[in-house]
Amino acid sequence: MAKVDFSLYLITDRHQTGGRDLLAVVEGALAGGVRCVQLREKDLPARALLELARAMRSLTDRFGARLLINDRVDIALAAGADGVHLGEEGMPAAVARKLLGSGRLIGVSCHGRHGAAAAVAQGADFITFGPVYPTPSKAAYGEPVGIGQLAATTQEIHIPVFALGGIKEANIPEALAAGAAGIALISAIIAAPDPRERARAILALLPPRTRDE
Repeated sequence: MAKVDFSLYLITDRHQTGGRDLLAVVEGALAGGVRCVQLREKDLPARALLELARAMRSLTDRFGARLLINDRVDIALAAGADGVHLGEEGMPAAVARKLLGSGRLIGVSCHGRHGAAAAVAQGADFITFGPVYPTPSKAAYGEPVGIGQLAATTQEIHIPVFALGGIKEANIPEALAAGAAGIALISAIIAAPDPRERARAILALLPPRTRDE
């Protein structure tokens, strides 16, 4: 099983960059210490997504960072990514594992304790859990799951749980106290005027995770 060696999980959204080039924004975040990026550009056709994934692979390689592709196992393999991130109702992690092998990471988005347990049973390496706090980007999932459900989930499963949804510097300590191994976020860095400095500030609040632990 691949090692989860990061505490900040950056998810991309090129529509939140304020018109800046996504690769330039992610480069700033990587320069600030981000060590895992999920390429999540669902509206791109396959060819354009593969082209972007390959460019992102080259960029993350320069910083020794991991790259995961949202949902698309085929794109992950073609781009040489480090793994995939799957939706709770998407391809089962067990199927993705057969296609990807044991050396790549598989993350799963979960919105409740049942989904988290299922992800573990399917062989996921880690999950994102949320939305923990209110956030417009996750409004389709209804009311936030809340910090209590996050705490209950981290106590019940043995793989790393990343708090997602409405994560800000002010509530990071609360999420960590609830047992989260780290946080996952989009706009806090992607939309920041200075992604490098924002990444540094957020990472200063998180526990270090290294490949040598």
